[in-house]
Amino acid sequence: MSTTLLLVRHGQTVWHAENRYAGISDIDLTDTGRAQAEALGRWAAAHPVDAIWTSPLSRAVATAEPACRALGLTPQSEPHLRECDFGVLEGRTLAEFETEDPEWAAAYRADPVEHSFPGAEDPRAAAARGVRALRDIAAAHPGERVLVVAHNTLLRLVLCTLLSIPVGEYRRVLPRLRNGAVSELRVNPDGSAALLSLNVPCEADVP
Repeated sequence: MSTTLLLVRHGQTVWHAENRYAGISDIDLTDTGRAQAEALGRWAAAHPVDAIWTSPLSRAVATAEPACRALGLTPQSEPHLRECDFGVLEGRTLAEFETEDPEWAAAYRADPVEHSFPGAEDPRAAAARGVRALRDIAAAHPGERVLVVAHNTLLRLVLCTLLSIPVGEYRRVLPRLRNGAVSELRVNPDGSAALLSLNVPCEADVP
C-alpha cells in the first residue's frame, strides 16, 4: 500500500530575514515561526495524520509540537532528516561569501551540487540519506498519512531525486519551500514517488 507523506519545512527562524544559511546550526523560531507552527497544528487537527516524524533539530521539533499536541501523538525523530551542513556558509549569507570568493559563488549559482560550499556536506550524500529516511518512514506506515517536518534544502534535494530531476537543478526547479507549508508526496511500496501538491499554506493569513 502507498503511504502519504505530508512534507513541511520548519517555521521561520531568527536567521530567515537575512537569508542566512542555518544548516546544522540549531536556530530558534521567531514569533512568526511559532505562529506558522500553530497554524500547522490547526491544519493537522482538521486533516489528521497517523504519525509525525521530525528532524532532530529544535526548529523542526518546535514546528511539529502543536500538531503533536492537537492529535495526541508523540513525534519520532529521524537523524537523517537533518538539514545539510553548509560548511563555511553556516550562519552567513551567500552575498557575504561572494565578496570573499566571487568565482566559487558564481560556480555555486551555476551548479550547487558540483560546486557546493567549502567544508559542506556533499549534496548528493544528503539527498541519498534523505531519500532513505523517507522511504523507511513510508515502509513503516503502509497506507497511512504521515507528517514529516524537516528542512528547505534537504527536502528539495530529496524531491528532485525521487522525481528524477537532476539534483543540480534543485535551486532552479524548486526555488524554495515555504515555511510551514505542506507538500503532499505519495510513496509507493517499490520506493517510487509522486508529488501531489507543493507549498500549500496551512492558513492564508500566515506568511
